[in-house]
Amino acid sequence: MANVSIRVDDTVKRRAENICSELGMSLSTATNLFYKKLISYGGIPFELKVDPFYSEENQKHLENVISNYQKGKTELVHKKITELEEMEG
Repeated sequence: MANVSIRVDDTVKRRAENICSELGMSLSTATNLFYKKLISYGGIPFELKVDPFYSEENQKHLENVISNYQKGKTELVHKKITELEEMEG
């Protein structure tokens, strides 16, 4: 067995330990699972992507919406998430 040393933010480590504990495993076991999945998958076993909310295009859109609201050109509509999901489909 090899030893691996990594640096992780204290809060991240604590939250990960809590989740692992709920699953009945240690961080060491979770790390071994990640390495095995990395090997079998042949890469990172999950999708890495940037949150589109923070994209330049979306930020410009949000600035435009805020500007129009401040100028009285548009109104805010209050909807529950469930209502928005129903509108989608």
